[in-house]
Amino acid sequence: MRPSSPRILLQYAKTPAFLVTNLTNIRYLTGAEVSAGAVLITPRQTLLFVDSRYHEVAISVTTGCLVRPMDDLAKMLRRVAVCGCEAETVTLAQGDRWRKEFRSTRFFPKHGVIGHFRRAKDHEERKRFRRAQQITRELLKRVPSALRDRVTEREIAWKLRAWASELNADHLAFDPIVAFGPHTSSPHHHPTTHALKKGDIVQIDVGARFEGYCADQSAVFFTDKKTQEQEHALAAVQEAKQEAERMVRAGASTHALDRLARSILRKHGVEKAFSHSLGHGVGLEIHEGVTLSQKRPDEVLLASEIVTIEPGVYFPGKFGIRLEDEIIVGE
Repeated sequence: MRPSSPRILLQYAKTPAFLVTNLTNIRYLTGAEVSAGAVLITPRQTLLFVDSRYHEVAISVTTGCLVRPMDDLAKMLRRVAVCGCEAETVTLAQGDRWRKEFRSTRFFPKHGVIGHFRRAKDHEERKRFRRAQQITRELLKRVPSALRDRVTEREIAWKLRAWASELNADHLAFDPIVAFGPHTSSPHHHPTTHALKKGDIVQIDVGARFEGYCADQSAVFFTDKKTQEQEHALAAVQEAKQEAERMVRAGASTHALDRLARSILRKHGVEKAFSHSLGHGVGLEIHEGVTLSQKRPDEVLLASEIVTIEPGVYFPGKFGIRLEDEIIVGE
């Protein structure tokens, strides 16, 4: 949830000023989408610094901050004795340049400051996400009609992009995964010229982006009667997904969610075929916030956070099945 005042953000960062250079975080804080810029947060105000290309647009879209020419940033920083910055964004080379240029300013890298506030989405963010989610569901509804004989993975990927544009998405949130037959056993398969034939499983992983916010869904389609092995795998993944989704609520443990899904797959004898995390946070980026995995630090879900639930099983050389939807925590 966006900080209601600069002081709240600075209290969380434990620093008297904070410099933001990550472009996605700049958009989150100000509403301005720029290819270059910076935000300086002080106890009294939030300042957005942009060059002449973005000045007029920034003034028209920003709320709660002052827009200043990029050349003014250096003058402002020289007045700041101690300043936090984004540890995940600032490179060693950039840090060295700052220390040489602003000798009177001490910079302290801080981890996850803006990301902390980005996790819980406000009403407007949820509204934009829901539209991205609706578009993505429509994309998946259109897939079966396109699964004609000899269509290629790349052709389906192209159709997904075209449909997203037709449905007024910004664009796709990521390169879609389109896999036929044995290619479905690779969780992050890149579409090829491989042509569809009867009996192939079709795995689609796609997400639309709408007004900056991402969706992320996976579905599997069958072009012939399922084999017994496919039926068994599908039932296991469906049950793991359904039970994990029931457990999604504010305060739920990311480790507990992952354990639950894996215990169900274990019951079906396919846990070892599940090779990735159960899910992740979604928002302005396709992966942000929490990761639902016991290999990452345990965290609790927040109200109004958006997470995916995406169990899958993969059998090399044969097939794979992944099912994925997004959930707004608390809804």
